[in-house]
Amino acid sequence: MKKLAILATHPIQYYAPVFRLITGRGKIGLKVFYTKAPEATLFDKGFGRKVEWDIPLLDGYEYEFPPPSQKLRRTQPVTSHKSLITSYAPDALLVFGWNFPGHLKLMRHFHGKIPVWFRGDSTLLDEKAGLKTLARRLFLRWVYGHVDKAFYVGSNNKAYFLAHGLREDQLVFSPHAIDNERFADSPERAYEARAKAWRTDLGLSEHDTVILFAGKLEPKKDPLLLIEAVQGLNAGLSRPLKLVLVGTGVLENAVREKVSADKNLRWLGFQNQSQMPVVYRLGDVYCLPSKGPGETWGLAVNEAMACSRPAIASDRCGCAVDLIRDGETGFSFKANSLSSLQEALQKITASNLEILGRNALGHIQDWSFSSQVLTFENQLKTKN
Repeated sequence: MKKLAILATHPIQYYAPVFRLITGRGKIGLKVFYTKAPEATLFDKGFGRKVEWDIPLLDGYEYEFPPPSQKLRRTQPVTSHKSLITSYAPDALLVFGWNFPGHLKLMRHFHGKIPVWFRGDSTLLDEKAGLKTLARRLFLRWVYGHVDKAFYVGSNNKAYFLAHGLREDQLVFSPHAIDNERFADSPERAYEARAKAWRTDLGLSEHDTVILFAGKLEPKKDPLLLIEAVQGLNAGLSRPLKLVLVGTGVLENAVREKVSADKNLRWLGFQNQSQMPVVYRLGDVYCLPSKGPGETWGLAVNEAMACSRPAIASDRCGCAVDLIRDGETGFSFKANSLSSLQEALQKITASNLEILGRNALGHIQDWSFSSQVLTFENQLKTKN
């Protein structure tokens, strides 16, 4: 059986189920090598708090953490991981992100010894012309010169890899995905029924059109623009839109202040992973108004669609070009534009919500963990 080694920083809710699926299928061997100690990953800067996810992140696959005394830095040798990976004798090494302590050094070490594969989700969406950009592009061409094959997650990510020297024959599509099955409803889970009851508790009726934002309350995601857009539209509506915001972060105080002064707004604070399939169903449509920089994808859009909810996303979200089909799965708008966002919100009507949600659910089925795993398995069979 061929073996794959994966290099990642720490257990992440979007990766662990993929690792379990690979192991459970038994087609290839897998071992994940983490480069951060578990306790070093609890504080999340975006949420502004310690976060311990309430779904299992270390079950069902083989992994290794760095020894307690080992500090992985860009300027230090990563002796332990070199020997651990070498001892595992993989047929390929898949690196999740290069710009982390030790990752680039390990890519350079193993390049030419075993195939080095790479997965990231960077885009050119925030790129500005200038000498700094040119210098960075030259540097990144050198970085990706240590990569034999890259798995791109979507259209914007593919364009990024091509711009930094990778060839078409080095690129393989492996869709950015979430655990679609975990968000799917069933009679036993009763997500829709639980969301309906929660809406009632929040004072929201079945006739209300509810916009949902769920994510970190931080400038790049621009929740304040969404609040302004909803409030501006409501000034002229006989039946106002309702807005539910979920999350914490540096903008929390500003959000709470606006919520307290507007009966059409609700703020629910931080919600853990097990609750999110219900959270997304609180809204009739999900909105991600990110202005960047750094919104390379926006996996919350995947999650909302897996809950049969259409999405509104700005054109600075890496996922928009692939997941948002205007008028079919949702609507896109120009980032940082109040009028453009309001125009998109006005396209949501009681008559099109059901079909938009059904289309969104159908579209997201192709963006799955199973597709990722099959890609890794197939590429390992024909590794180069």
